[in-house]
Amino acid sequence: MPDFINLTEENLANEHLCCIIRSRKPHPGVEAKRQWLSERLKEGHVFRKLNEKATVFIEYAPLETAWVPVVGENYVYLYCLWVNGGCKGKGYGRTLMEYCLADARAKGKSGVCMLGAQKQKAWLSDQGFARRFGFEVVDRTENGYELLALSFDGTKPGFAPNAKKQRIDGNELTVYYDMQCPYVFQSVERAKQCCEASGIPARFIQVDTLEKAKNLPCVFNNWAVFYKGRFETVNLLDEASLQRILKK
Repeated sequence: MPDFINLTEENLANEHLCCIIRSRKPHPGVEAKRQWLSERLKEGHVFRKLNEKATVFIEYAPLETAWVPVVGENYVYLYCLWVNGGCKGKGYGRTLMEYCLADARAKGKSGVCMLGAQKQKAWLSDQGFARRFGFEVVDRTENGYELLALSFDGTKPGFAPNAKKQRIDGNELTVYYDMQCPYVFQSVERAKQCCEASGIPARFIQVDTLEKAKNLPCVFNNWAVFYKGRFETVNLLDEASLQRILKK
């Protein structure tokens, strides 16, 4: 049987966080995520991982304290389920999903939900995999993002009304982000450098409270990009994807 462990306030400082594994030199994104997690664990946030140096983990939280503009009674929000590299094909993803669903049921939750899209996005968990467990689309936006849910009692969560606005004032590139993902830190720095080098006006707005996250004008998992006042993507930006957006 594979050995899985949950991060706790006691072991958080000494455990790796799966996405970016460093044995010696600290990574700024990992340390920012570790700090973010130190507060979230007190709120019932769960980070469960394979107990070895591998990218195999699941991360979820009570919807009421999840930093996303999704609303619903007594649900769990699944931020991320990831199995990478040589760990694929060993049943780890199924084991982690089954753990999440069993945990939600044991806690008397109404179901589990997650962000998806009509076309799979690179930085969102595999919605096709989730559908095999019975997840269904319960809400959607005009531009193709979907909220998937597995309901235990027939109730359904939904996007907060503000999340469907998909518009903001101002034409400059605008990025909303939080530190839930270790890759966010370097993505912000890379996008800032690219914009500065090209003389591109840009705003980078850190979502640093639950209230800000719940009131965002777009769907959000940990990152959201607007350009010319219109919502573009939840995908993290590299230079190529940034240039594609700026050419619109």
